[in-house]
Amino acid sequence: MKIPLLSAYKKCQLCPRKCGVDRPAGQFGFCKAPSEVTIATYQAHKFEEPPISGFRGSGTIFFSYCTARCVYCQNYAYSRGNNAKPVTIEQLTQIMLQLQERGCHNINLVTPTHYLPSIVAALKIAKAKGLTIPIVFNTSGYECLDMLRLLEGWVDIYLPDAKYSDDTLAKEHCQFIDYSKYNIPALKEMYRQVGNLKLDKNGVAKKGLIIRHLVLPGYLDNTRGVLQSIRKEISNKVYISLMNQYSPIVHTKNHPNLGRRLTKEEYEQAKSYMEALGFSNGWVQE
Repeated sequence: MKIPLLSAYKKCQLCPRKCGVDRPAGQFGFCKAPSEVTIATYQAHKFEEPPISGFRGSGTIFFSYCTARCVYCQNYAYSRGNNAKPVTIEQLTQIMLQLQERGCHNINLVTPTHYLPSIVAALKIAKAKGLTIPIVFNTSGYECLDMLRLLEGWVDIYLPDAKYSDDTLAKEHCQFIDYSKYNIPALKEMYRQVGNLKLDKNGVAKKGLIIRHLVLPGYLDNTRGVLQSIRKEISNKVYISLMNQYSPIVHTKNHPNLGRRLTKEEYEQAKSYMEALGFSNGWVQE
């Protein structure tokens, strides 16, 4: 299997922005990430979807920086690199093995796209040293097909967002360019690689696709569009995590919609959309 070379950083095209910068030479693209891997933290995380967290937690590695600029980002310190700690490929390998030794159900790679060459190199070493738990690719869903194809066989569980059907909102809120143009094909490629979600006898995920959608206050048409696209382009049998935990932060306090929490009525309407489209697999929140 072809593995992305570390030289991919020299003319970076790892995400749809294709900045083309020479990261090892100190140039920075949109994400602001260096070529050396940086992480914010890692832990046994117990607040993902039930089959991801299981009963011992998900071995979550939060990578620093991000290919988006979501104005409502809850992990602002991580995505902007405020807590960035550099790690070598060998150190990243040891973190993965350590999380496995702690009993974590999986290795959960959060916002990994801008470090893919290093991550695959670390996975190759870790698997040779005994890493056997599933690998989760936890992403905004803004991905290039050629990069995803290089991950086939390395990733067991894809956990992408489907944030927007409205590209104007995607640009306004997150500075995504042509989000839906890249998101839907990416979801389809992920589904092709791993299929629908498969659980072990304890209800813990072993392989498959879970698509997340955060319902935003005031933008139910966007939610309807996202769900319609998933049904049309993939399947209404796919597992959906319909999230209601949007919470305004200081950067959104004056926004007419994002400055407030989602209402119960809005979330109930989003759930009704999902049910009407025939989605029956996944999770809703109380």
